[in-house]
Amino acid sequence: MLLHIPGVLSTEQVKAMRHRLDTVGDSNIEGWVDGRVTAGHQGQSVKRNQQLAEQSALAQMLGGLILAELERHPLFISATLPSRVYPPMFNRYGPGMAFGNHVDGAIRLMPGTGVKLRTDVSATLFLTDPSDYDGGELLIEDTFGAQAVKLPAGDMVIYPSNSVHRVSPVTRGERVASFFWIESMVRDDAQRTLLFDLDQAIQGLNPACVQLTGTYHNLLRMWAST
Repeated sequence: MLLHIPGVLSTEQVKAMRHRLDTVGDSNIEGWVDGRVTAGHQGQSVKRNQQLAEQSALAQMLGGLILAELERHPLFISATLPSRVYPPMFNRYGPGMAFGNHVDGAIRLMPGTGVKLRTDVSATLFLTDPSDYDGGELLIEDTFGAQAVKLPAGDMVIYPSNSVHRVSPVTRGERVASFFWIESMVRDDAQRTLLFDLDQAIQGLNPACVQLTGTYHNLLRMWAST
């Protein structure tokens, strides 16, 4: 399921976050580094961007703010059924930078814990308004071909982590975003989509539809692992 989730961050939150990110320099510990530092073998040859150092205090602080918003975002919860969320990371693409076709790694180690996270759902949270840069579309391959995604600042897209995807070259301005992965209680995308559709339908019905609500939760019990 490819889904646009609007309004994860407010305009004020995006502005404050960008102010902090835009005043960071290049540093191996606290600043922007070559994005290939976290790329796997496949990504090394096609990844040209910068990332905020993953262990920097700023990355952890801003990532915590994003997670706090997601914890109370009903559409995100309904669509991903999260078990664990990888700490949000941050990247930027200037003119000429791009990320070629790749598939996200299936397993990631949670920083500083040794705990393994299965990447079921990938997320990109846009932090730059589309009018501020040219190019930089996130292109996600699905059953209908390549879907181009370029969202307002503060909006997020989620999609299955086994999707082939890429970021087209930026030709003007700068594209800044946060990206991360979700391990879902329901690892199968088709099952998650059915549950999401059912949950959204239930929310639009009379609250007295107890039986249909029970069906949703019984399916969740059947398919979820925690």
